[in-house]
Amino acid sequence: MKRLVEKVHSCAQLMALVEEIGFLPLLYSGIDGFSADDVVDEDCRYVVLPDGKWDWPLWKWKGEMVTDGNCVYGKFFNKKAGFIHKKWWPDFLNYRRAVHPYPIEGSIEEAILFTLQEHGSLITKELRAACGFTGQNMRGKFDAYITRLQMGCYIVTEDFVYPLDKYHQEYGWGWSLLTTPEHLYGKDFCQCNLAPEESFRRMVQHLREILPDADDKQLQRLIK
Repeated sequence: MKRLVEKVHSCAQLMALVEEIGFLPLLYSGIDGFSADDVVDEDCRYVVLPDGKWDWPLWKWKGEMVTDGNCVYGKFFNKKAGFIHKKWWPDFLNYRRAVHPYPIEGSIEEAILFTLQEHGSLITKELRAACGFTGQNMRGKFDAYITRLQMGCYIVTEDFVYPLDKYHQEYGWGWSLLTTPEHLYGKDFCQCNLAPEESFRRMVQHLREILPDADDKQLQRLIK
């Protein structure tokens, strides 16, 4: 990646990097070096501790980055999670909703969106239950619908919620608190006065500048 000259050591540094480059997948993106996991220093990556527990500073930073208000988070990059800085969000949403149209009337995706809009925000398992996906093997099917809605920028992550142990300490991987971007940021933040094709060209040109070694197919796969 063209900009990077040293490894990231803190959440603040990672937020500054996302602000500068605009887009950053969380884990491997298909482009070498272009992910949060690639740019952080070794001591910020996943590690298993001697007592069997784990530590992963990068994973813990996600919540702070999302609630800071400058980064939008969700499964945006080829069905994988990552960050988009707010200055690029209108272009990204503009293009994505053009290639991932609003769910058709009466579809399961529409019902999921209506349920989420009614409640404002819900953690994933609450939304799954509210939509009736409670039977055996329903979790995977429901997650596929949520991923498609995130790829279309209809659902984003508002925060991460963790269970508490008997000592009132957070543990586990946590749950995504899901909402719509309109509910979280307001309708004006989700407006763009450009044609979707122009937003697409702007993003590709920008990515070419920060990823000069990536080919057009790799760049377009990130955006589409």
